[in-house]
Amino acid sequence: MDAMLKAYLARWSPVAEIERQEQQSATLELRWQQLNAAVGMAIGLGILIPAEDEIEVFERWAKLKEKVTDQHLVTLHRY
Repeated sequence: MDAMLKAYLARWSPVAEIERQEQQSATLELRWQQLNAAVGMAIGLGILIPAEDEIEVFERWAKLKEKVTDQHLVTLHRY
């Protein structure tokens, strides 16, 4: 079993290295988009239900980001 585990890890090691390099070279804008998408998905699935005060903070950050980059971000809904 130990040999199978080592073989499995050896096969996926190059993939993990490429993913690490991609993540390291990602721009701040790309990381922000990925984070925004993940939070939006979590809220949409009902996994993350932010508190009222957190929603206000998210909305302020979204407005600031929109003004800086002319991008429309996920709008959080109050539950």
